[in-house]
Amino acid sequence: MFKLTDSAKAQIVSVCNKEDSDAVRFSIKGGGCSGFEYNWEVLDEYIPEEYDRTLDLADGRRFVVDNVSINYIAGATIDFVTEVMGSSFKVSNPNASSACGCGESVGFDSMLDYDSDSVTLSDAGI
Repeated sequence: MFKLTDSAKAQIVSVCNKEDSDAVRFSIKGGGCSGFEYNWEVLDEYIPEEYDRTLDLADGRRFVVDNVSINYIAGATIDFVTEVMGSSFKVSNPNASSACGCGESVGFDSMLDYDSDSVTLSDAGI
């Protein structure tokens, strides 16, 4: 289970509408100074891949996470924040054992394995 805040949800819909795209795919890839990187991809046309986890948003847009990455973000909160120096997505991930100052590179002590997971919106009271 992970949490996508209302602010993140609205920004994803805004990006999709601006780019005339179907979805934003979030994944975790090997790389970065801490071992893994958060990866964001705007999908012009969403073609489902086996085991994708999708969250339907406003205007027919979607937020997509693959089945492997979802294990690494179990318990995380994905938010969109506006600060003095700009705006960005922020992932608060309790599973990360290390992180780079950029906030996009993280390390994990081991692969997480959850039998079940779900997507929860911030207005669901969690």
